[in-house]
Amino acid sequence: MIEIEHLSFGYKKKPLLFEQLNISMPSGNIYGLLGKNGAGKSTLLKLITGLLFPKQGKLEVVGFQPKDRYPQFLQEVYLATEEFYLPPMKIEQFVKLYSPFYPRFSHQAFQGYIEEFKLPLKQKLSSLSYGQKKKFLLSFGLATDCKLLILDEPTNGLDIPSKSQFRKVVASAIHEERSFIISTHQIRDMENLIDPIVIMDEGKVVFFQDYEQISQKLAISRQAALPDEESLVYAESTLGGYNVVTKNTGQEETNLSLELLFNAVVNNTTKINEIFN
Repeated sequence: MIEIEHLSFGYKKKPLLFEQLNISMPSGNIYGLLGKNGAGKSTLLKLITGLLFPKQGKLEVVGFQPKDRYPQFLQEVYLATEEFYLPPMKIEQFVKLYSPFYPRFSHQAFQGYIEEFKLPLKQKLSSLSYGQKKKFLLSFGLATDCKLLILDEPTNGLDIPSKSQFRKVVASAIHEERSFIISTHQIRDMENLIDPIVIMDEGKVVFFQDYEQISQKLAISRQAALPDEESLVYAESTLGGYNVVTKNTGQEETNLSLELLFNAVVNNTTKINEIFN
């Protein structure tokens, strides 16, 4: 699906953001791309979609080099950005105009998503609320059945019921020949949806693991006192004790908290690497 080898990229008059970056993303997964502001998430997505070009290295997406922007590539990749523009036309007009660019577009699936999100068919897209526009873009992207769907901050602007609907429709649309990348700061919205977890920091992929490996290597719990330094990876004080991330030495089951995991990775990358390597 996505193969990146020894990729380097930097903006003019700035140090290289990526240097010798290596990532392999097979199909059939919902990847969660996490990172602080400036970590390189948006730049990576632009490279994957061909909006930016690498300075050197290999970048292959669904069998193409994105920089070539071939029609066969573009019909297999859909990017829903955090900031967007929608024209003053009705939903049915938009679909009639843009769906032919995607050979496997499913009008039946699209109708199902529209009904799930209760979107008004007769209202112009430009007059919809921000949250409704997000739901429309998600519905259209899922209905394309493209091989790679990229969602940048997809739950921003959604209310609590809509976030639940979002997780439901996204989970139902994945299959073995398709992959999603969800880039977000709304980590709690993505629990029980994204897998594997990809964490970037300062232009590097500092963590890339699936849920199974994480649960085998790490334990997350609430404790009254801090555990010993050898097993402790990260801790946050809370009312009456601590939320802690420790090495899982007894193969105990744990409920994964993405927020705690993320903080553990970016604050103690060295120890995380020791545990997983």
